[in-house]
Amino acid sequence: MKSITIEGQLRTESGKKAARQLRSQKLVPGVIYGGKSEVNFSAPASAFKNIVYTSEFMLANLNVSGNTYNCILKDIQFDKVTDELIHVDFLELVDDKKVIATLPLKYIGTPAGVKAGGKLVTKMKSIKIKTLPKNLKEFIEVDLSNLQLNENIRVENIIATNMEVLNSPRIPIASITMTRQLKQEEAAAAAPKAGAKAAAPAAKK
Repeated sequence: MKSITIEGQLRTESGKKAARQLRSQKLVPGVIYGGKSEVNFSAPASAFKNIVYTSEFMLANLNVSGNTYNCILKDIQFDKVTDELIHVDFLELVDDKKVIATLPLKYIGTPAGVKAGGKLVTKMKSIKIKTLPKNLKEFIEVDLSNLQLNENIRVENIIATNMEVLNSPRIPIASITMTRQLKQEEAAAAAPKAGAKAAAPAAKK
């Protein structure tokens, strides 16, 4: 699995004033929780770029004043006016403690419905799961090969080994819909052929 290393420093002061002072130095305050104790730290804003501005799931190795913490990103906050990163939350991974994470979905295979002229519509890019840290992965594959025209594949069809999927099982994640061209072709095939002779009226008695 991909990982990123972030170098940070412990912060002893808290509150809005201390946070503003950090941000004026291009530093972002953060917190690590979930382990033995909560760790408040700060790091350069540029250090978070590769984990914040991506749709990929990755681990974060946080080196804070000589101590290393194996974490996942849990929450981020941006300034409402400038859109700058102003706070980050990380969850420390503990071997025997289950975590909740959001993993990307990777769709593979060419759906049978697409081969028949339909259009693939993906409705979810990720799912929320609960599992032990050792079972975390970069993404979960979803094979669409058998998906037919006008069919859906739902959350309950996702194969997530050693994971508990927390999304509602009946939510569609992908479907094959008819294209406009296919609809027109079917309508044309169903319509009577031009020039066809009308049936003769029944003879009167």
